[in-house]
Amino acid sequence: MLITIPNVLNPNQLKRVRGMLDQSQFIDGKLSAGKHAQRVKNNDELSQNDRALNELNNIVMGSLVNHPEYKNAAFPHRIATAFFARYGKGQAYGNHIDDPIMGPPGGSYRTDVSITVFLNEPDDYEGGELSINTSFGTQKFKLAAGSAIMYPSGTLHHVAEVTKGERLVAVTWCQSMIRDPAKRELLYNLNQARESLMKSSPESDETAQIDTTYINLVRMWAEI
Repeated sequence: MLITIPNVLNPNQLKRVRGMLDQSQFIDGKLSAGKHAQRVKNNDELSQNDRALNELNNIVMGSLVNHPEYKNAAFPHRIATAFFARYGKGQAYGNHIDDPIMGPPGGSYRTDVSITVFLNEPDDYEGGELSINTSFGTQKFKLAAGSAIMYPSGTLHHVAEVTKGERLVAVTWCQSMIRDPAKRELLYNLNQARESLMKSSPESDETAQIDTTYINLVRMWAEI
């Protein structure tokens, strides 16, 4: 399931984030990549020792994890600190699947859901599309600044070469309470209908049935 989330960050937050990134130290992105990804990864990433990282993470992740669309689609259990990536002219990230387990010893987590938050406008760069392989073919994303795309972490994907300008994104992952992506999609769709019924017919028997079914499916499938 691919979910786009508009307006994760507002204009003031974006201005603050880009201002800090302009003053921050970037290093070779290969240093954070797994063995296979190192061969296809060509970008720069904010150093994990940069003093701005905590504030950047508070802004971006604070807004993302409180967004209702993120919570309804991801069912987050463990949440990763964001990586801030920069792609200049000639840089790209070839086909890869995200590592199944990330994080330090004692703080590792399973990657179920991958998220990219776009930090600058599509007109700021040429190329740089995030391409995700799906059962319906390859889908390409180049979203407005402040918007995010969520997709299953086991999906093959790549970032096309930037041919002009600079692409800025924050990427993060979460371990979901609902491990199976097909079950997450069923719950997401069911919750859409549930919320609609709660607005239009809050006292109806049908609304109560859908509400009960949704809640008990979450109870049945959740792993915590």
